[in-house]
Amino acid sequence: MKQLTLNPAHKTAGIIKLPGSKSISNRTLLLAALGTGTTAICELLASDDTDRMLDALQILGVSLTKTGTNDWSVVGSGGQFNVKQADLFLGNAGTAFRPLTAALALSGGNYTLSGVKRMHERPIGDLVDALRQTGAKIDYLENEGFPPLKISAAHHDLSQPIKVRGNVSSQFLTALLMALPLTQQAATIEVIGELISKPYIEITLNLMARFGVTVQRDGWQRFSIPANSRYVCPAEIEVEGDASSASYFLAAGAISGSVGVDGVGDASIQGDVRFAEALALMGADIESSSNRIIARKPASGKLQAIDLDCNHIPDAAMTLAILALFAEGTTILRNIGSWRVKETDRISAMATELRKVGAVVEEGADYIKVTPPAQLIPNAEIDTYDDHRMAMCFSLVSLGNVPITINDPDCVAKTFPDYFERFSEIIVA
Repeated sequence: MKQLTLNPAHKTAGIIKLPGSKSISNRTLLLAALGTGTTAICELLASDDTDRMLDALQILGVSLTKTGTNDWSVVGSGGQFNVKQADLFLGNAGTAFRPLTAALALSGGNYTLSGVKRMHERPIGDLVDALRQTGAKIDYLENEGFPPLKISAAHHDLSQPIKVRGNVSSQFLTALLMALPLTQQAATIEVIGELISKPYIEITLNLMARFGVTVQRDGWQRFSIPANSRYVCPAEIEVEGDASSASYFLAAGAISGSVGVDGVGDASIQGDVRFAEALALMGADIESSSNRIIARKPASGKLQAIDLDCNHIPDAAMTLAILALFAEGTTILRNIGSWRVKETDRISAMATELRKVGAVVEEGADYIKVTPPAQLIPNAEIDTYDDHRMAMCFSLVSLGNVPITINDPDCVAKTFPDYFERFSEIIVA
């Protein structure tokens, strides 16, 4: 197994240009593929997850041309994929697997969708149940409620509201919202229970509107799509920097210096940009403009523990669990149940690895409590569980002036292939 040892560090400085947002990249690719016209997509994220979406769209007959380092031209299929039979492998890319499941279920073709072992452990039953309410024909090829899936051509009736649970993954609602305009029928979705990760739905609605489909919503419980909706490709769309990836660099600034990120700011449509607010609650000095955020170490020199509902920043909240190591008091992160069905069970994984560096950790079904040690344990070997965010989060431990070893560091390729090189740029010798 490959390992990467990060040397002790105690000071950071610099400005980092962020890679494109994974959430925006894969949503934009699919909407452009389903629309009428041609879209020039600028600053698309280059990563394993976007590669899975690009590969799938090419197999489905979508015309894709790389026009620059991170720029693509996508010729829309006018709402119908040309290829009506295909086998798609989607790795562990939830932002590709869930929306493609819905789009293909409503496309009148025959498809199989599979992924890596972990993807086959991530639940998809709520999305399948919702799609079956429309008449979609979807079969489980292995375990009930989980991929891989077989999708067959079917007729769809959207005359009744589609009901979907909101407390497992917001990607299920995103998938339904993005796919339903393909039917040309009026459609209503009713969310059962509390909807988690609401800011990710805001991203979905914002991008759908940019492609010409406006969704009416009644709070967070009812969403309506007008009849005869269709996607029309904008001539050009630029992908924002990834706000979740920004969290590691902003945290580094809050811990030990001053670090800024370019690509997100006050104008961002991503919920994880509010990570900066959590840093401010911990005492960090935050400066922001439309396209830049800078985080600085508190004037007092010490961060303070927080007790925070993290529903609005589910991915960036992982970084707060590491910041707890540098804060006075016990940090409590709540409403993070979605962590358990991500690339790994992130609550369990985070608790296990934090203990290796000396933290006292309590985990619950949807919360984690972290009390920092008096002194970080040096030379810990951190397992990453094939989870990019575990690897990136634990790089920050080195800023406590202790060496730390990251196992399987290449797992960051899922969203940020050159993360460790970029991280090294902000370390002051």
